Amino acid sequence: MVKKTRPESIKEKSIFAFESFVDRHVGLNQKEISQMLTALGKDTLNDLIDSVVPKTIRLEKELDLPEKTSEFKVLEELKTIAEENKVFKNYIGLGYSPSITPNVILRNILENPGWYTAYTPYQAEIAQGRLEALLNFQTMIMELTGMEIANASLLDEGSSAAEAITMFYHLREKESSKKVFISKTCFSQTIEVVATRLSPLSIEYEIGDWKKFVPSEEYFAVLIQYPDMDGNIEDYTEFVKNVQSKGSKVVVASDLMSLVLLTPPGEWGADAVVGSNQRFGLPLGYGGPHAGFFATKDDYKRQMPGRLVGVSKDREGNPALRLSLQTREQHIRRDKATSNICTAQVLLAVISSFYAVYHGKEGLQKISRRIHALTNLLVGGIKKLGHTVETQYYFDTIVVSLSSINSSKVEKVSNEFKINFRMIDENRIGISLNETSTVSDIEEILTVLAGGKELNFDLEDVEFSENTILESFLRKSEFLTHPVFNLYHTETEILRYMHRLEAKDMALNASMIPLGSCTMKLNATTEMIPVTWKEFNSIHPFAPKSQAKGYQRIFDELERYLAEITGFSGISLQPNAGSQGEYAGLLTIREYYKKNSESNRNICLIPVSAHGTNPASAVMAGFQVVPVLCDVDGNVDISDLKAKAEKYSANLGALMVTYPSTHGVFEEGIKEICEIIHSHGGNVYMDGANMNAQVGLTRPADIGADVCHLNLHKTFCIPHGGGGPGVGPIGVKEHLKPFLPSTNFNNSFTDEMKISSAPYGSASILLISYVYIKMLGQEGLTHATKIAILNANYIAKKLENYYPVLYKGKNGLVAHECILDFRKLKQTVNIEVEDIAKRLMDFGFHAPTMSWPVPGTLMIEPTESESLQELDRFIEAMILIHGEITEIESGKADKENNILKNSPHTASMIVSLNWDKSYSRERAAFPTKFTKANKFWPSVARIDNVYGDRNLVCSCIPMSDYS
Repeated sequence: MVKKTRPESIKEKSIFAFESFVDRHVGLNQKEISQMLTALGKDTLNDLIDSVVPKTIRLEKELDLPEKTSEFKVLEELKTIAEENKVFKNYIGLGYSPSITPNVILRNILENPGWYTAYTPYQAEIAQGRLEALLNFQTMIMELTGMEIANASLLDEGSSAAEAITMFYHLREKESSKKVFISKTCFSQTIEVVATRLSPLSIEYEIGDWKKFVPSEEYFAVLIQYPDMDGNIEDYTEFVKNVQSKGSKVVVASDLMSLVLLTPPGEWGADAVVGSNQRFGLPLGYGGPHAGFFATKDDYKRQMPGRLVGVSKDREGNPALRLSLQTREQHIRRDKATSNICTAQVLLAVISSFYAVYHGKEGLQKISRRIHALTNLLVGGIKKLGHTVETQYYFDTIVVSLSSINSSKVEKVSNEFKINFRMIDENRIGISLNETSTVSDIEEILTVLAGGKELNFDLEDVEFSENTILESFLRKSEFLTHPVFNLYHTETEILRYMHRLEAKDMALNASMIPLGSCTMKLNATTEMIPVTWKEFNSIHPFAPKSQAKGYQRIFDELERYLAEITGFSGISLQPNAGSQGEYAGLLTIREYYKKNSESNRNICLIPVSAHGTNPASAVMAGFQVVPVLCDVDGNVDISDLKAKAEKYSANLGALMVTYPSTHGVFEEGIKEICEIIHSHGGNVYMDGANMNAQVGLTRPADIGADVCHLNLHKTFCIPHGGGGPGVGPIGVKEHLKPFLPSTNFNNSFTDEMKISSAPYGSASILLISYVYIKMLGQEGLTHATKIAILNANYIAKKLENYYPVLYKGKNGLVAHECILDFRKLKQTVNIEVEDIAKRLMDFGFHAPTMSWPVPGTLMIEPTESESLQELDRFIEAMILIHGEITEIESGKADKENNILKNSPHTASMIVSLNWDKSYSRERAAFPTKFTKANKFWPSVARIDNVYGDRNLVCSCIPMSDYS
């Protein structure tokens, strides 16, 4: 009997369907896929995947995810969800204030792929634009804080404070100094993040009244807030002297906008000043992303966490910027690192730096004076109502002691007016004004404090002074005097300045960035659009949850999607970087053992091939690192793993493993590896850096992992932003769920684990990953993974006759990335991998990941987003470079003065009258037909790294030097 086919319904007819996003995200069509498979000797895409991914770990069923949604439809649905959020006027403060992002910066930086799709500026010659913006940022922070050196941003205020304290812990002169004093008037979220960081290191902390604190040599550091949580401006001068006389260091968490008017902490003795840049042009975003700042004394520059932009020179003698002191990076120092910070908040720091450039000193003073004057007007009105202002000296924040009305009544009325205050107790509230506040807002606030009744006075009758800050507290020193902060105050000029800097940078809108392990894939415009909607970016992270129902719906759905994709039982969205995800994942394991009276399990096994953040995170989480060897094929040496697991069995806590491996292959023995650890009572932590090869094909939890962090800025399409923002949520199995980071932020200290300064970390950019998953759906996500694997194998196949492919899997194939080996070239022709990386710039490419995980190699990850045309263009470049190397081998080109050693070639080099090269100018600058029509010019020649470290300059240099 012939089975009848069910007729296609009207709803199922393809003619009525919206265009599929899958075809926009994936760079290949079916004809091109077939062509590439033929090159690999495979009939179908599934044949290829079956040869790459071990059968023992393959998913047995499709992921339970929604059907794909069109770009048009997903934004329509998201707008409905956004309407569930309630946008109130926020006067909560506590480190978060509404801010105005100038529209020229909003459109041309935050919403511009030329800025948000760039990668960390490791290849400095093609990153001079954002490096200059970051140098401006460092200068701004140094001058506002009164400190001698500042880094290029950290993650948020809490983690910046924690980094400062741990830096001074490692610098302490006496081993007996093991305590930290924390002022109880610091923001509670900062205290909680710091407390979480100190606990695994067995550093004691004491929270109390700084005015009653008795300094002693047992304290290596103190943390104070300026102005404090209640808005008080305090004179800490004598306190600082007394603390430092006992050998302790002083860390000051400070408000950047207040420092425009107030004496900077550096001028009254602070050893480090930290805080958030959120007030400088960054939306609230329900907690992030925001840039944390970190400034300290020059004495500590070599111990300072994070990245530091410095001024060097190129081979032509011109000023050139680069990341300085890179040996501080944890991928070099590994378990000796004092921090695991490998990311920053570059895009957000860039926005803040342009905010300062656009406004300049006078503009910032106008903003801060207006905020303070409005606060004075408010104080006058409050007194007229009969309430008491407890804060004596303030900038923009006050605590009000209520009379004739209580906090509950105020809260009820404020809800009617769509206003949020900080509710302290039944008789006290806190109010923080901000850049968006107006005179009308003051009248509205006073009406609420009058119980909603019409005021019996006019604001004209309120007595107030424009400035009530004591003369002794006022700033006397100059700041932002450099020309860069005084030239671009009109929109025309700032627009041109931003464009000039953008043109110096190579981002994804120019060409493929084939960085292995970093997954530089399409950051679709549709995914980015909701981030700047006011329903998402104007909500305070400590607003009542009833005002963020739309956000909660997004979080719930995203957690469910990520749990299904990974196979885990619980997800935490709080970690606001991949490094923070690693740290959070290890802390959950540590807390699990602590709860089960097995705190002795502090050994963490880590393969020698692991990313440097792995051992750094392990040490931060209180583990002792034991390295595990790799075999000749780059896989974990199972015999060495067994031996180490057996040796440390009683104290084995965790194994950190990356899958597919850091060498770009699916290790066949991964399940056995996990079983070995479990058999000795340990937990398996999987680094999710290579999740782009897993989605839809296999799952970390099914493989055997107990916890895994996910880089949403890699696999799930949040843009890298030139080196941040990132998001690193973790997934855990059922037994670890109770130990996930707490989202209970109630403005009073608890000892619950907090990784970031906001309940959901960088909440606003979680929308990007949410939209990405919704638009691709189960089928699209799986297809994207398969194409990522196809593209990597295609490149490996096309180049294997020119360069050795260092590691391959069982069937001679790679995963989603491949490693090309150039180590022999150093001995034979004096060509190093750096020469090839710089020469690629002349072809219009950013180099793949250089010298990691193996020195002298390039690790290439094309992702699924690139077209066959772009892949072939990269392959052509690599083959032509091989030809240039062959010329050196044959003696046709000199070993020292050749086209690779002299790269990259700038426009000024090409037009120079003194052309002393043995090759033509055309061949140097225009090596392919594509480059003749689409030339990207590096703005500086090869940079002298050694000179930059020996002559460290980390603030703006004279504009004349640039010209």
